[in-house]
Amino acid sequence: MSSIRIIKKYPNRRLYDTHLSRYITVSDVRDLVMQGVPLQVLDTANDADLTRSILLQIMLEEEADGEPLFSANMLAQIIRFYGGTLQGVFARYLEHSLDAFAEQQKQVADAWGANPMETFGRMTQQNMELWAEAQKGFLRAAGFELTEPADGKKEPD
Repeated sequence: MSSIRIIKKYPNRRLYDTHLSRYITVSDVRDLVMQGVPLQVLDTANDADLTRSILLQIMLEEEADGEPLFSANMLAQIIRFYGGTLQGVFARYLEHSLDAFAEQQKQVADAWGANPMETFGRMTQQNMELWAEAQKGFLRAAGFELTEPADGKKEPD
């Protein structure tokens, strides 16, 4: 069973990974998140849990770089749930939805491999070969004699 990795945040804003016994960057924390390492960020001054703040900081940096995940409209809709009677329901709904999506993504990766397009390509090639064999069978059954061309593939007369 994996234990929670403790990251300490010092007043000088430096992060210290207690597992590695060294200072790390927010980018290193992002890498840990991407690897699925459970972690908790604690303030050294008062042991306050700063995990959400650091994760939000990572999200903000991700949103600023490259292609954003959230549209302005989506963010506005999320903000509208704060303080409302459905805030808790919405939070649970979002969490369960993301968990379900991640599980489906894992199942697809397990079934199709790391590169689904390569798998689709192989499947397409197999389907084309099966179709060609079926077509040859139909032509033979219809009385057509198949000849062998120079490339080694049979074609109808």
